[in-house]
Amino acid sequence: QVQLVESGGGLVQAGGSLRLSCAASGNFVSINVMGWYRQAPGKQRELVATTTSGGSTNYADFVKGRFSISRDNAKSTVSLQMTALKPEDTAVYYCNAVATRGSLKLDYLYWGRGTQVTVSS
Repeated sequence: QVQLVESGGGLVQAGGSLRLSCAASGNFVSINVMGWYRQAPGKQRELVATTTSGGSTNYADFVKGRFSISRDNAKSTVSLQMTALKPEDTAVYYCNAVATRGSLKLDYLYWGRGTQVTVSS
């Protein structure tokens, strides 16, 4: 199994910044894609940003220029630096990872439990 533990959520005023971190642990050969998704009350979970082990990144349009994703492959961690936060960024933020496991080297998708980000106006 692979465990993902998020940290860094909290309450911030509009225009402020927060940094989320996620650490992966467990039994895996490698972690390919790591990313952040979010889910606001009454809405579907949506992609925020992803990054590959090679360093490629992908961002949702609504966070481009404000959020930055980074990872440390050696430590199996991924971070999300969020700036210029808006009230509409309020959501539970989830870390996910695609991990290669086992002798067959199959890929599995894992999710963290989420961390609450609340942006006040």
